[in-house]
Amino acid sequence: MDQKMLALLREAKVIAVVGISNKPERASHEVAAYLQEQGYTIVPVNPGLKEVLGETCYPSLSDYGKPVDIVDVFRSPEAVPPIADEAIATGARALWMQEGVTHPEAAARAEAAGLLVIQDLCIKKVLMTYGGHP
Repeated sequence: MDQKMLALLREAKVIAVVGISNKPERASHEVAAYLQEQGYTIVPVNPGLKEVLGETCYPSLSDYGKPVDIVDVFRSPEAVPPIADEAIATGARALWMQEGVTHPEAAARAEAAGLLVIQDLCIKKVLMTYGGHP
């Protein structure tokens, strides 16, 4: 595993889950619940929901109004550019795109702004490989 990624997961405390679902069978809900179990604070982001997993759900990262450590994206690749821009604008440390999600241009913008960018990788699977929150 990349040492920067491992350090990020070890140091992170707050993870925004963009595109979270309130349906337990959906990957975004399952991963967010796992992140909570591992001791991370999650910030649900979905304009159609008010609350998920006991946390207030925000329409956007900007509406949350505070920096997060990781922006975990569960949206289609074409939805990534504005999310990357919000991650940059709100001071996130990393942009993490889940399995099946990549966007080279948005990734390049985020990296140029100093964010660590991970694409096409499940944060839960990575954490499980290391036995949970490192």
